Amino acid sequence: SNLSALWILIANGWMQNPVGSEFNPDTMRMEVTNFMEVLFNPVAQAKFVHTVSAGYVTASVFVLGISAWYVLKNRHLGLAKRSMAVAASFGLLSALSVVVLGDESGYALTDNQKMKLASLEAMWETEPAPAGLTLIGIPNQKEHRTDYAIHVPYVLGLIATRSLDGEVEGILPLVAVAEDRIENGIRAYTAVEALNDNPNDVEAREIFEQTKQDLGYAMLLKRYVDDPATADRATIEKAAMDTVPNVAMSFFSFRIMAGVGFLFIAMFAVAFYFVSLKRKVPRWFLYLAFFSIPLPWIAAELGWILAETGRQPWVIDGVLPTFMGVSSLSATQVIMTMVGFTLLYGTLAVIEITLMIRAVKLGPGARILPKGMSGGGPDTHNEPVPARPRTIQFDK
Repeated sequence: SNLSALWILIANGWMQNPVGSEFNPDTMRMEVTNFMEVLFNPVAQAKFVHTVSAGYVTASVFVLGISAWYVLKNRHLGLAKRSMAVAASFGLLSALSVVVLGDESGYALTDNQKMKLASLEAMWETEPAPAGLTLIGIPNQKEHRTDYAIHVPYVLGLIATRSLDGEVEGILPLVAVAEDRIENGIRAYTAVEALNDNPNDVEAREIFEQTKQDLGYAMLLKRYVDDPATADRATIEKAAMDTVPNVAMSFFSFRIMAGVGFLFIAMFAVAFYFVSLKRKVPRWFLYLAFFSIPLPWIAAELGWILAETGRQPWVIDGVLPTFMGVSSLSATQVIMTMVGFTLLYGTLAVIEITLMIRAVKLGPGARILPKGMSGGGPDTHNEPVPARPRTIQFDK
């Protein structure tokens, strides 16, 4: 499963930071030029270890919550308390690693996805270094401001640049940069058109080589005009504003995800304290651990929402816009596919959750089999195996 996650995240990391490849005007395709750069893409590697650590946190919260439920029900107390101790210690280490690796991901954004970083912080203008962190606020994308913002000085600059003098660029200055890249991309687009007519056009080839890194930005104009070369200044400015993702969604997704992560650190630390230094865990904490079971999945989904929303308007960052007509599928076909996948995986999830709840109710040692199916043991009909009494002897 880790190997599967690695390849998925290498692919997703390439979409976020398309290294080791370039556009070939002769074949009109993005082609891999260095597979090792794709494999060791810093964005992909940071995503992989961050995601795997999040999976460990999810498992730890689940074990801690089910163990807490057994303690509340006064069942399997020996196993439950030992499981709580393991979940607390392993979960604490995993949750701390998620925070550290999240910091590494934020550092990678400073160079690779500046607009995404500015958007998740709702930072409209570039602040003097080191920039402050917006703890909470209400982003107003229409007016380009964040209402009721509470700032923590210096924190964002230290996290994003790991320095006292590194700048974190704001949304509006990055839009101005996008305007320049669109204009440069128009030259690349015109050169590609010339090369399509005459592959031996030396001047067009030279212009393309100088401007090819901005070709994707010219494609942003396709939303408004058929030929990017015909776009006027107002259209270029409108296309540049399209490089700003949904700021509110990025802003709140990140803060809820991060808040849940710090809650896990506190919860694991408290659990470790109680199971290590005290015999009795308070009932309020047992209830908290049990009802926290869904939170890791919520945090993980918010993390993916942040990753995919923050990349907009790009399918491949800086290369291919989301709205480009690159698929032969109709909107109806896409919707039907999504509905089909949702129904399939939703059904599987219901079955899995039903089996998990059943297993938890039966307890350790029970075999989950339909009635009437022979399993060759005392637990054939879903009866839990009675625990063997254990005698503990002490030396005099």
